Amino acid sequence: MIDRAHTEAVTYRVAVSALTYRSDKPEHEPGYTVEEDVDWCIQPLRGIPTDTFERLRALVRDTIIDPTANREALAHSLSEAAIDSGGAQS
Repeated sequence: MIDRAHTEAVTYRVAVSALTYRSDKPEHEPGYTVEEDVDWCIQPLRGIPTDTFERLRALVRDTIIDPTANREALAHSLSEAAIDSGGAQS
């Protein structure tokens, strides 16, 4: 089940990651990949159905890289996932 606390945690983590992401970050931080940020962001959703998890994971990655183009889709998808799973609503 996805509840509001989980979606808020993902949203917060994506915001932090998006604010600190730069396309040249791997050049300045050897070993860094955007996937480590994605893993951290999506962690609160571990245990949800695989298809939903992978779809949200892709949106998290896209939002970190280009927040302006993807934040609305991520927010909508997180909200839908919480509704679909019976999570608490605000």
